[in-house]
Amino acid sequence: MTKTDRPPRRAWIARLGPQGEIDLDRAASPRAIVEDAVARVGADPVRWAIELNSVVLRRIVGEVPVLGGSPAAVEMLRRGNEATTLRALFTLAEGSAAAPPADEAILEGIREFVHRAIPLERVLHGVRVGHAATTEAFLRACAELVGPEDAVDEVTAVSRELFSYVDELSDTMIRTYLVEHEVWSTSAAAARADLVRSLLSDAASMDADEASRALGYNLRRTHEAVVVWSDSPMGGSTLQAAAIEVLRARGATTTLVIPVASGRLWAWGTVPPDGTDRTHGTDPTGSWETIVEALSRQRMRAAFGTPGSGVAGFRRSHREAERGERVERLRREAGRAPRYATVYADVAAIALLATDLDAAGDFVRRELGGLADRSAPMEALRTTLYHYIGAERSLVDVARRLHVARGTVTYRVKRAQEVLGHDLDDRRFALHTALALAEELGDAVLLPRDADR
Repeated sequence: MTKTDRPPRRAWIARLGPQGEIDLDRAASPRAIVEDAVARVGADPVRWAIELNSVVLRRIVGEVPVLGGSPAAVEMLRRGNEATTLRALFTLAEGSAAAPPADEAILEGIREFVHRAIPLERVLHGVRVGHAATTEAFLRACAELVGPEDAVDEVTAVSRELFSYVDELSDTMIRTYLVEHEVWSTSAAAARADLVRSLLSDAASMDADEASRALGYNLRRTHEAVVVWSDSPMGGSTLQAAAIEVLRARGATTTLVIPVASGRLWAWGTVPPDGTDRTHGTDPTGSWETIVEALSRQRMRAAFGTPGSGVAGFRRSHREAERGERVERLRREAGRAPRYATVYADVAAIALLATDLDAAGDFVRRELGGLADRSAPMEALRTTLYHYIGAERSLVDVARRLHVARGTVTYRVKRAQEVLGHDLDDRRFALHTALALAEELGDAVLLPRDADR
């Protein structure tokens, strides 16, 4: 008797199905695992589990944000949680003995949390949140699909089996965490990461020479920091090679690389203290295009801080790189074209203005009025007006930049002024600032933070 010929232990499991259109290709698990799951319980229940995983993942990240932190980290969490959901499905459909052992994706995520210094209690909090959401969905489906005469007994049995399943899984996760923590805490990589985190703390009072010897990196020199990340999990060696490559291209003679999460790392390079303007257009090595091409080829992003000397410069440049990264993540959420490499000097104004997104959004909507509407016509008016003010009202420059006719520019500017209800010179600086924020960050400032997106 093959797996597909087995009589179902619970007939209602086979009747599970997603509410929306769910393609099996959307699964986070490898194709072989998905195909095995379909052979075990059927395609629709697997689609149901994939859809449920998306709901549970949002709840986990919403209640325990530290478990996310980056698109790659969220993707790893999605992969691990999908594995736990499929195992729960197998447990209910075939019995606990038929469920496979804890998937490597689950254990990989636990080891990742150790490396990111996420406390075990936060990890277990996420497990409890995920278990509650998953159990709720299974019990609701059971109550809907089982006849009323059997519903109470079946709901009780399902609740008991899921509790036992999560209890066993939690034990495995705790053991994995503790073993990895013991190994990691005694490793050189952990010591370097802890030392760097201490240096980045404002409260740190550490001898620079002693820290330099421990890191093998001269902290008394001038540093340019970079944050390198990918939207999908990838090996640390790949990211490390990319970080070193882009820093060398920026003129660094020595480098320090610290992995901090799946698909994300911090790095620094010692650069000449020549005071050269290092915005992308004036890269002293003339290699900006090479950097962008290398990052785009590897599907990575990088944000650079401005150079600074000593420990204070090491710390400041890193904070600027992280602010640049945040701007790029906000732009990505707004659907803007990706920039594979960003220099803080190029986005400093936006980064500072967006420090408090609630206040920035209030400012944008107040200044733009009807122009803050999210319709396509208003977006065209905003973009045109933004470039028009920036180009000192040159119709030719704006028409060339936007690839439209001069008459179109004239019409849009006139129409935008009508929507605003006042002359462009009345509040020119505030208006241009609001337009810049809307142009870069989109819905992040056009919509109130608690509005539906």
